[in-house]
Amino acid sequence: MRPVGKLMIIGGAVNKGSFAETDYDQNVEKNLNFFERGILRKIINESRLKEDSVIEIITTASQIPQIVGPEYKKAFEFLGSKTVNILDIQNREQANSDAIVARANAADVVMFTGGDQLRLTSILGGTRFHDAILLKYQEQDFIYAGTSAGAAAASENMIYQGSSSEALLKGEIKTTQGLGFIENVIVDTHFVQRGRIGRLFQAVVNNPRTLGIGLGEDTGLFIHGDTMTAIGSGLVILVDGRFIKDTNLTKIDLGQPISIDNLTVHVMSQNDYFDLKTKELTIVNSQYSPIPQER
Repeated sequence: MRPVGKLMIIGGAVNKGSFAETDYDQNVEKNLNFFERGILRKIINESRLKEDSVIEIITTASQIPQIVGPEYKKAFEFLGSKTVNILDIQNREQANSDAIVARANAADVVMFTGGDQLRLTSILGGTRFHDAILLKYQEQDFIYAGTSAGAAAASENMIYQGSSSEALLKGEIKTTQGLGFIENVIVDTHFVQRGRIGRLFQAVVNNPRTLGIGLGEDTGLFIHGDTMTAIGSGLVILVDGRFIKDTNLTKIDLGQPISIDNLTVHVMSQNDYFDLKTKELTIVNSQYSPIPQER
């Protein structure tokens, strides 16, 4: 069964200007182009109570939570949200506490900021807080939203290390278990700008059942049911390994280049959607057919 809840995974580099500046509201038209393209607005609109939804900003991944948390809080409040809290969980004892679990159970949206995805999994993985938001996502009208590290950690497996330039050398990327909100995919972020296509290729050739998702900056996916819809200003790259014909993966030593025959790549832009069940992409503004109804 597909979860009742919704996922919003974002590629990073949130282009919101500095909401810590004293004149942010005077210059808001320069600071909010990311929001105006619909990503944070869509989180609010898709949430259970819209502007009345309870939003918890989770800053665990960040090394500067005292800066990141307030910026997101101001951004959501600027867009009309009435109840936005910052939840900075810094250790597993906190994540297992009654107070933190109560806040998780009261939330309609959790928004995970960027930083280090290993901090997310090592601090939150298997805790009562993690269990609470997983259960809410499975059974209730609840949103897990994450940018950068928060997006990378959303999947069952995640990339946590690997250089862009050497990512198609055997053994150059490292993966571990993520937070498990979506199965059979692996997510990479800051994708186009940091040239991470090779990282995703290797992750997929290692297990071709896994769908690789590369999120460009200022870009995301809205996932509900079997449908993933592209949102934001940039590109989403999908890497499908089901039809790989051949590879040298098991014949080469660590550090040697990987060859792959017949890897399938899709490129999505705003409002295009992909069916996770049929593995088919629909280009909304297709030059070959009438425009389908947007989802």
